[in-house]
Amino acid sequence: MRARDLMSSPVVTVFPWTSVKEAAEVLSGHGFTALPVVDEDDRLVGIVTEADLVRRGVPADARSEYRHPVHPGVVDMLVGAVMTTPAIGMSSGTDVADLCQALVDGGIRVMPIVDGARVVGIVTRGDVVRVLARADEAIAADVRHRLEIYGGHGRWRVEVRDGMVRIVDRYGDESDRHVATLLALAVPGVVGADVVSAEGEVGR
Repeated sequence: MRARDLMSSPVVTVFPWTSVKEAAEVLSGHGFTALPVVDEDDRLVGIVTEADLVRRGVPADARSEYRHPVHPGVVDMLVGAVMTTPAIGMSSGTDVADLCQALVDGGIRVMPIVDGARVVGIVTRGDVVRVLARADEAIAADVRHRLEIYGGHGRWRVEVRDGMVRIVDRYGDESDRHVATLLALAVPGVVGADVVSAEGEVGR
């Protein structure tokens, strides 16, 4: 499964010159935890998270005896002043396993998906969890649908258990089995796929 198979697109983004207040409104209004920051050509230049806003976007109470050295106008500052930069982006063809590892290793919750430097999608930890939680029946239905488009109705038998797909092909064409494997692996929620011919199954 590739990043393109579970990314959200189009992406809600902000600019470096967007105000912190506006970015906070976007995050709150959409229930997001982070927003990609792009330039006028939609190229990724940074990312702004809830943590960035909490850490740097709220001025200290003027009544506090021990005020932090925060500029009085900080609440009106721009995203460019609080965002994390440079930001990591991955291509739409990235294996989801590699993307998940990057999320974990980087301690981040979202991964912008880029074409070159242009933001084309986004994947969150929540997206990955939802895919992992897909019911086997739903996965099997998607796999069958893709296989029927490719090889016709009634040719394939599909079984799914804990995201692992087993496909039995009525015919023994090796190239078709290879294509069937790729089609199955592209279905969200699939963790592995095994394709065998009906003849091979009978001989087991």
